[in-house]
Amino acid sequence: MASYASRVRSDIARWRQAGLIDTPTAEALTRDVEANDRRSLSFGSILAMMAALLFGAAILIFVAANWEAIPRLVRVAALFAVIVAGYVGGAVLKTRDHGAIGEALWIVAAAAFGGSIALIGQMYHLTGDEASALLTWGAGTALAAVALRSNPLTVASLGIADAWLLLKWGGFFRRSEFPHLFAAIALVLFAISFWTRSRAARHLIILSVLFYLVLLSMDHNTLQVSVPLTFVSALLFAAAVFAAAPVDRIVQLGGRLPLHALIGFLTGMAMIQFELADEASYNGAFAIASAVALAAIVAAIMLGGRESRGLRWVAYAGFAFELAIIYVVMLQSMLGTAGFFLAAAVLLGIMALVIIRVEKRMNAPTTEGAKA
Repeated sequence: MASYASRVRSDIARWRQAGLIDTPTAEALTRDVEANDRRSLSFGSILAMMAALLFGAAILIFVAANWEAIPRLVRVAALFAVIVAGYVGGAVLKTRDHGAIGEALWIVAAAAFGGSIALIGQMYHLTGDEASALLTWGAGTALAAVALRSNPLTVASLGIADAWLLLKWGGFFRRSEFPHLFAAIALVLFAISFWTRSRAARHLIILSVLFYLVLLSMDHNTLQVSVPLTFVSALLFAAAVFAAAPVDRIVQLGGRLPLHALIGFLTGMAMIQFELADEASYNGAFAIASAVALAAIVAAIMLGGRESRGLRWVAYAGFAFELAIIYVVMLQSMLGTAGFFLAAAVLLGIMALVIIRVEKRMNAPTTEGAKA
């Protein structure tokens, strides 16, 4: 059965031939349908992706289990056959309006490529560690995403890059140097996401960069990372709120840049507060940082909360975190555990009332205008 987007495109062509709409209108309608069709993610598409991952894992496990019994040339040929069949078969299905299955086959091919790196490296005793193999796998997947203009492959390459970051930063593969290369990888993938029209990848890249900065602050001077992060996030939030249309035309995040900017600001402020927490009893730096964070949360709700429900809930979570960290740091100066819990209960109750009132005021003018 043809998809909804395919039926609409056929109707647009029929309307143009019948003279009901002119050519510019038909082209504008087609572009809008294609853009919204690429943003949609049906339950069937999700199941197809999950099936593709399981199928790829089954192939690799089968080959690995029978590795010694298969001749060397057959091993290499079988692995490359899976890769070629996945990419070529997926491309053919995409041209025949079977996009979900085609993308799923591309995921199978990308998974087979990653497994081939490990299995062929083991077979020919190639030097290198798992982190280097991940880097090669991610680069190959990113090239495939560019060649095929694939949204899921762009997201997959980012996931591989995140796994590489974790392996290089900590755990068994820890090295003395910090993996600064991830910043360049994220920048390249962000540029690729515009070519592949992968808005999901752009959202995930921003969150991955924030995670990278948190790891960087743990290995280096916290304030040297957190203070610029907080300042830049505040500037991005202001730009996204007061110049929403031109900024979103550049970043193409569907109006969610204020949400990411608020997450970045709260992340930076949390790192600053953790750094100043031990000094809270000696100076007012922690109290000033906490006051700035609380004031910024209120300002974020007032400036961008009406247009974004997600931003409001991030702000509420940030407010709750601020209450928690202030209570924990200032606990020694309170009159005992009972007083602490009493004050916490009162303040949390006040917070609940404030949130209820804010939600009512935000939803009163229009409920349909709020974004998820």
